[in-house]
Amino acid sequence: MAIKQGRPPKRCASGKHKQEMTLEEFKLWLKEFDTDGDGRISKQELREALRGAGRWFTTWKSGRGVRSADANRDGFINENEMSSLIKFATKELGIEIVSY
Repeated sequence: MAIKQGRPPKRCASGKHKQEMTLEEFKLWLKEFDTDGDGRISKQELREALRGAGRWFTTWKSGRGVRSADANRDGFINENEMSSLIKFATKELGIEIVSY
């Protein structure tokens, strides 16, 4: 079941189930944390998104997420780099992007 509003649901305690959301829901969720409205996600903004989703090790994971997705090494994730962030989220955060 895809999320309907804002933040993704917290991962279940067993960690065996992935959170599901569509690509559009994922982008909208991240956009909520784009505090400066520049259309890019910074390490700090990603950290706040992870913290809001109840994740652990948010500083470490946000830094790793930005480094893994930031192809042009400007310190931000833009629309062109979103597919790399999705790969990171799928592998490291237990988020599955689905199409409905």
